[in-house]
Order: sequence, then C-alpha cells, then structure tokens
Amino acid sequence: MKYQEIITIAIEPGKRCGKPCIRGMRITVYDILSYLAAGMTTGEILKISPT
Repeated sequence: MKYQEIITIAIEPGKRCGKPCIRGMRITVYDILSYLAAGMTTGEILKISPT
C-alpha cells in the first residue's frame, strides 16, 4: 500500500489548515504519531478521531 492512499494534504478551509491528514478523516498524521508515542492503542485513537 502506498502512503498516498492513506495520507492526504487537506488544503480546504476548516480541514486542519492544510496539514497532512489521514484520508477521509480530520486527524493529522502528527496527531496520530503523538498519540502512539504517548502509548495510546490504535483502538483508543479510532474512538477519539473526528470524522
């Protein structure tokens, strides 16, 4: 799987100021990596992720 299929640049008003986001979601790649570094599980991240 290519990262371009998962990560998108959301250059749209109201969508995280053009930061790289997970495709189809309003969560940035930075947020995901921060959560994982803090010890959150993928299940916990999915529960709090805005769509």
